[in-house]
Amino acid sequence: MSETFYDRVGGAPTFHKLVAEFYRGVADDPPLKEMYPEEDLGPAEDRLRMFLEQYWGGPKTYGETRGHPRLRIRHAPFKVTPLQRDRWLQHMLAAADTLGLEEADDAELREYLVRAAQFMINADDD
Repeated sequence: MSETFYDRVGGAPTFHKLVAEFYRGVADDPPLKEMYPEEDLGPAEDRLRMFLEQYWGGPKTYGETRGHPRLRIRHAPFKVTPLQRDRWLQHMLAAADTLGLEEADDAELREYLVRAAQFMINADDD
């Protein structure tokens, strides 16, 4: 059995740090924070962490508690523009900077984040 990306990069602590750092940035970015309807970012933080852990080969908690990710459908109520994508990536890539991953793992993570952010666009900038 081969080692998963999740295991290779440090497992749960790495994903907790990535997502916590990301939401620290979101909390100070009013236009991006508008996309998070809950007053407390904690539930969104938990959902994103569980999703990323599952995607990268960790626990299947996201699927067990929330079902299939259906990312575009879950984000459909929000206007995700190229500008919002860029704001999201700014905070997510800054969070990735804090992880100190090996070069190949860092590149793999960043490539996925950029691709995923692009996939979520559902509206033009005003």
